[in-house]
Amino acid sequence: MKKKLFYFTLFMVFMMPCFIFAQEEEKTAAKEAMETKVKSADITDSAKYWKFTGMTGLNASQTQFWNWAAGGNNNITAVIYANLTLSYKKNNVSWDSNLDTEFGELYSADLKPSWRKSNDKLNFMTKFGYQLAKSWNLTALGSFRTQYAPGYEYANNDAGDKTLISRWASPSYTELSIGIDWKPNDIFSIYVSPVAGRLTFCRDSTLRERYGLPEKTDGNGNLYRPMADAALGLSIKGGINYTLVKNLKIITAVSLFTPYTSKTQKFGNFDVDWDFAISYNFLKVLSVSLMTSLKYYDQVMIPGKNWNGQTGPNGEQWAGYPAQRVQFKEMLGIGIGYSF
Repeated sequence: MKKKLFYFTLFMVFMMPCFIFAQEEEKTAAKEAMETKVKSADITDSAKYWKFTGMTGLNASQTQFWNWAAGGNNNITAVIYANLTLSYKKNNVSWDSNLDTEFGELYSADLKPSWRKSNDKLNFMTKFGYQLAKSWNLTALGSFRTQYAPGYEYANNDAGDKTLISRWASPSYTELSIGIDWKPNDIFSIYVSPVAGRLTFCRDSTLRERYGLPEKTDGNGNLYRPMADAALGLSIKGGINYTLVKNLKIITAVSLFTPYTSKTQKFGNFDVDWDFAISYNFLKVLSVSLMTSLKYYDQVMIPGKNWNGQTGPNGEQWAGYPAQRVQFKEMLGIGIGYSF
């Protein structure tokens, strides 16, 4: 009997740690499960403050001519595009960021060179706001505009003559400002800043005159055009992001800027950037889209057409005399697209 009691006691001594360890494991597992549940609830709770919308797609077209009396160039064109908006709103704090970009190439064996850029745009904007009253926010805004690849003007097609007119960061426009943003709903907003700083940047020295960078004099009296020019002015921006109709999305943004003190641009002469995009999805993955861009820059000189009988401001024969001009681009396409 004593021997059995001894073995039982010895067994309990060795097994007791195992029982205690098992209980501790159960407590730890329960605690970890609770923490995971809490973290999951926190993530779900945080996600409701974020909203991600936009549209993206690929448009392609092909044109072929056979014995076409009116003429034309056989070509294939493809354009990839995206317009994405990420928004955050919690209590009195809001943050909105938008990326509007597109790039396209055209190929035609009838042209020299055969590959040519057809579309090129990179616009990024972000703004952080603090609500002062219903629909009114004190906002800090930053934006950047440029293009990805070199762009050319083509003169004599047979010889393949081309002239460089743009490239990465030539030009680019960077804006930082503080102002008031009126946002009555999730669709519409308008922003006004009386203290907006804009930096015009052109890293290619051969393009600085074209994009209005002013001439300056160095210490030796030599004229040169700097890589960048900063200006303080008035900025006005407006935007619409409409998604209330299923499969239909309308996005438009307009940006106006005029400098207070500039030797080459009078206050009240606004630089204009207006982008518009509308898309409709059908059959889930197919979309029809229309995108336009309108620009006017007071300091950007663009050659015109050869208008006979007209002269430039100093009496020169017109012959495409460079001047400020409205720039407009339109793209209508059917392709693969997705809106959300």
